[in-house]
Amino acid sequence: MTKLLFLLKRRPNANPEQQTPIGLSTGLYNSASFMHDMMTDQHIASEMVVVDDYNHIDREVTRVRPTHAIIEALWVVPYKFAELQRLHPTVTWVVRLHSDMPFLAGEGISMDWLGDYSGFKNVVIAANSPRMQREMQLYLSVRNGWNGRTAAERVIYLPNSYPSDYKWKWFMQDPAHLDIGCFGAVRPLKNHLTQAFGAIEFANRIGKKLRFHINSGRVEGRGDAVMRNLTALFEQLNTQGHELVNHEWTLRAQFLELCASMDLGLQVSLSETFNIVGADLISQGVPVVGSTEIPWAVKMFAADPTSSADIAHKLLLTYELPVINTWLHQRKLRSYCTHSQKQWTKYFQTGNSK
Repeated sequence: MTKLLFLLKRRPNANPEQQTPIGLSTGLYNSASFMHDMMTDQHIASEMVVVDDYNHIDREVTRVRPTHAIIEALWVVPYKFAELQRLHPTVTWVVRLHSDMPFLAGEGISMDWLGDYSGFKNVVIAANSPRMQREMQLYLSVRNGWNGRTAAERVIYLPNSYPSDYKWKWFMQDPAHLDIGCFGAVRPLKNHLTQAFGAIEFANRIGKKLRFHINSGRVEGRGDAVMRNLTALFEQLNTQGHELVNHEWTLRAQFLELCASMDLGLQVSLSETFNIVGADLISQGVPVVGSTEIPWAVKMFAADPTSSADIAHKLLLTYELPVINTWLHQRKLRSYCTHSQKQWTKYFQTGNSK
């Protein structure tokens, strides 16, 4: 019988007494918890744990005795699998990637570790986007001399999912102010600065003062320069009434309340494989302008991430058609998640795994 164990690494600044610490990579934790819940709903035994580092994996695997241990993201050094395979020879180790190549390129260990992982027979690489699956199959087939069947077995596709308990809200029309949420960790590929320019142009066009909301608690991957530029931009525009609003990273329930208070959401990233923050906004009934990179984004409301003019245009379209934006996005997201459920169930129930 299949039994899954999702394994996540606690961030160094996390509170070890909390199961869902704010210091944990929240998007990653939420993603794993959604998949864990989905598998449980499909009557597949599953457990999820957060550990301090890879030296605690053996203890949890010994306790749970899973058929599959799913390592969420790249945090286990390759040589550790030699020990883990010796201790747990019947376990299939699934290393699940959460990024496409543009983001993974910023993690200096990624190609080295992924290449080394492929040398262990019980280690499977799982991409959460078809593009990454294709690129990893190409890379590792060239490295190892795999044929097509082996590549398909060793590099699989396990996409994200999201709960379907969506809400609706009245589109707020404050006569003076416009609240736009551009949440998520501040990183270069999240494209905050270009989105801010698009939001400012849109606010000026409709004659409102912009409150541009971001998460300031996590600045990563050279995002400090982005943060300085965002701060300077709005300081320079302070006399025009436009404002940057910083929010600390919070627990999920509080964050959803924050999302629900927005007029519009912006998630026009340069690289995405799912975008949980966008799903959070849509789940609360907030219309969203997304990126053409988001797989469940509705094309008519998806903007070119390199064009602030297109972002402003799609914001105006969304402002005029908020109900249609929200309804179409919720329908598209639900369809995507149905496909994701089928993909996971097929792999873990029909013999495609060991």
